Amino acid sequence: MEKIYTKNAPDAIGPYSQAIKCGNLLFTSGQIAIDPATSTVEATDIVGQTEQVCKNLCAVLEAAGTTMEKVVKTTCFLSDMADFAAFNEVYAKYFVSKPARSCVAVKTLPKNVLVEVEVIAEL
Repeated sequence: MEKIYTKNAPDAIGPYSQAIKCGNLLFTSGQIAIDPATSTVEATDIVGQTEQVCKNLCAVLEAAGTTMEKVVKTTCFLSDMADFAAFNEVYAKYFVSKPARSCVAVKTLPKNVLVEVEVIAEL
């Protein structure tokens, strides 16, 4: 196993790694809409937060030597299913390979963000 870290994605806000390489797979931790340049959540709506989440995931994947096209599974958490359509519009721009996916509504996310996404990708 190998821990992955990049300054181009937010630092972990708990006792975990941004991602772990294991065999020929990469497992990312959930990314939320923290801007790594400011360490704060800048966007206030689902579109802006999803954009930032996807940018953070791209940075972690790149640090591990893989890409969004190699993602095989995503798990998506929304604080409100009413945001599902707007979330999907942004999501579709980044996950063009259409990986397998789970998407669920949850009561609360860290820092009260609207969305969190984790991925499994092939290396």
